[in-house]
Amino acid sequence: MKNGLVTVFGGSGFLGKHVVRALVAKGYRVRVPMRRPHTGMDLRVIGNVGQVQLMQANLRYEKSVQRAVEGSDAVVNLVAILHEAGQQSFESVHVRGAETLAKAVAAEGITNFVHVSAIGADKDSKSDYARTKGEGENIVREYVPSADILRPSIMFGNEDGFFNRFASMAQLSPILPLIGGGKTKFQPAYVADVADAIARRVEVGASAQTYELGGPRVYSFKELLELMLDVIAKKRLLVPVPWFAANMMGFGGEMAGALPFLEPFLTRDQVKNLKNDNIVSESAQGFDELGITPETVEAIIPSYLMKYRKYGEFHQPGKDSWPEEA
Repeated sequence: MKNGLVTVFGGSGFLGKHVVRALVAKGYRVRVPMRRPHTGMDLRVIGNVGQVQLMQANLRYEKSVQRAVEGSDAVVNLVAILHEAGQQSFESVHVRGAETLAKAVAAEGITNFVHVSAIGADKDSKSDYARTKGEGENIVREYVPSADILRPSIMFGNEDGFFNRFASMAQLSPILPLIGGGKTKFQPAYVADVADAIARRVEVGASAQTYELGGPRVYSFKELLELMLDVIAKKRLLVPVPWFAANMMGFGGEMAGALPFLEPFLTRDQVKNLKNDNIVSESAQGFDELGITPETVEAIIPSYLMKYRKYGEFHQPGKDSWPEEA
């Protein structure tokens, strides 16, 4: 399907930009439906002139989704939210949005469909995020039985929302919270590796498989914060926060997130998610089956967290002439 047309919903997001690059590198034409196409002009300069096309579409409106998938050889769904805001609810995005897109894909006769979910997706989960992710998977498979489902762990990379968030907090606060004691386990995946996995599934053609994508090492939440602090050369006190207190923080985060232009630091639903490890299950297919050797956290995060050091790339920890951080 070289030079075929791949439509990528969510192509302007953190993962989406990497997916667009990976597909363009393989020679595909890429269509990126967006609610506000004028905000995605940086995507148009990826690849050759005209190789990336932007168009207006919204998963809440079936006709716009139908127009977006017309003529596509493959479709990728990356659309997701981490917290609810206004009309952007877990139900509307992860369930109804996935259903609208899957229906349109099926009606167009497209069998090459890659749906990106998340490790921990489970229709019976107590977390609304994980529950709706699980329901979305089931709906996709109902309408497009051939669809491949990819479940990444938390992703890291230049614009990630994990290491950048806590590194920013470390700039201002002498302490960082260890939610639930910091024992939750993660298996972070490099965003470019996840994008490569998606592009490879598009290239091969969907085959009704499910893949769980995690990096080469498992870390506790505490270990990830310690690693981040080491990279940015800062010493901060890591304070365990019991679950009941974390729930209170989550409620406060939701109140703050209700204000315009503010994102909650934490929500009660995220606290529920943090009670479960976010790692690849033993029996799952993953990067190995896709022929990908995933990058390590240690190899990548210094390249984009260096800006958080007091002297940036010129900082030399251990040198007497450089003052230590508190």
